[in-house]
Amino acid sequence: MSERVEAAVADVVRREWSRVVATLRRDLGDLDLAEDAAQEAAEAALARWPTDGIPDRPAAWVTTVARRRAIDRLRRDRTGRDKAELLSRLEERTGAGDGGLDEDDTVVRDDQLRLIFGCCHPAIRVEDQMALTLRSVAGLTTSEIARAFLVPEPTMAQRLVRAKRKIAAAGIPFVIPPDHELLKRLAVVRGVIYLVFNEGYDASVGEDLIRHELCDEAIRLAGLLVELVPDDAESLGLLALCLLTHARRAARLDDAGEIVLLEDQDRRRWDRDMIDRGLQALDRARRLGRPGPVQIQAAIAAAHSTAPDAGSTDWGEIERLYEELLRHGATPVVRLNHAVAVAAARGPGAGLLLLDAADLRPALDGYSYYHAARADLLARAGDPVGAGEAYDRAVELAGAGPEARLLERKRAAIAT
Repeated sequence: MSERVEAAVADVVRREWSRVVATLRRDLGDLDLAEDAAQEAAEAALARWPTDGIPDRPAAWVTTVARRRAIDRLRRDRTGRDKAELLSRLEERTGAGDGGLDEDDTVVRDDQLRLIFGCCHPAIRVEDQMALTLRSVAGLTTSEIARAFLVPEPTMAQRLVRAKRKIAAAGIPFVIPPDHELLKRLAVVRGVIYLVFNEGYDASVGEDLIRHELCDEAIRLAGLLVELVPDDAESLGLLALCLLTHARRAARLDDAGEIVLLEDQDRRRWDRDMIDRGLQALDRARRLGRPGPVQIQAAIAAAHSTAPDAGSTDWGEIERLYEELLRHGATPVVRLNHAVAVAAARGPGAGLLLLDAADLRPALDGYSYYHAARADLLARAGDPVGAGEAYDRAVELAGAGPEARLLERKRAAIAT
């Protein structure tokens, strides 16, 4: 099998999965069948494209073949009037040669929003909602989702099965909820979209640090939420946060694929158009007068994005924003980031006092960034031995890849 075919199929799965699954789910009325049919169609592409050639519209090809596979399964597995009506509708769409991805943008948008809100139905446990959405909407594998949630892969597989069974047993509808329910479910949907973005920005699996297609997908989904509820300040904040963060993508790696830290990045390579769009979204959110934690995170990203160079960063303002964020929820990771900001504003000793809090260290002992932050502050405070030990722990937790290599370089620098 040619590498070109494998790359083309992988590209469809990575970039178009949510559109394909959303379209099939609408046509089939069954999420499990939609995902299975899409997976079978991708496998068919791997088998047929080396001989037939890569089609001009790969995603439409996969969607059409998936419909045909679903028709075959329905013919085998179902009986009665519902089967006849569904088969008739599917055969009509497939016979018309409709790939399902050239419809009106509003139809495609609504299909995807229905898929998201169905996966995030309140009858499903919150952790299962997020896992299911990452699988069905973002196309992440079970392994990738398990790593994002820091649980074993079999545990995550059970969660996904449980969520799909709940949808089937309860007859959960895939619809955009009415206004009185919509606002209650936005927070979970925003959380899922941000998880998609984070997995793209700092991939948990593979050699590539950045999965641009997931970042782009999260930005697109955040934009859909803003279109759906244009006066929701936190959805605007999410769009701003993703745009302002991803604007640095071109400067995050050097020519050898190694990580370049924020303070060392060539800011001329930052995407100024994306930064402007992020600042505009943040300004719209602020003018609504309903501040929230996502907007605060976006404001922190804006403080970095608007500094002309690392030395001009307003760390005092960033420290203040983190203190405000702590009032919304003093999670261990927020406390870690607050400590780093305090160290930048007031010196490494002040940051270390916070990082070494008796209740924080146990909570983050398995988190490589915590030990990397301690190592950096210990080195700056003149404790190379302590810094070396912290770097050793950070490298151990980071595993392989660009992050581990960065930590190893920093560890070597304090030993010389």
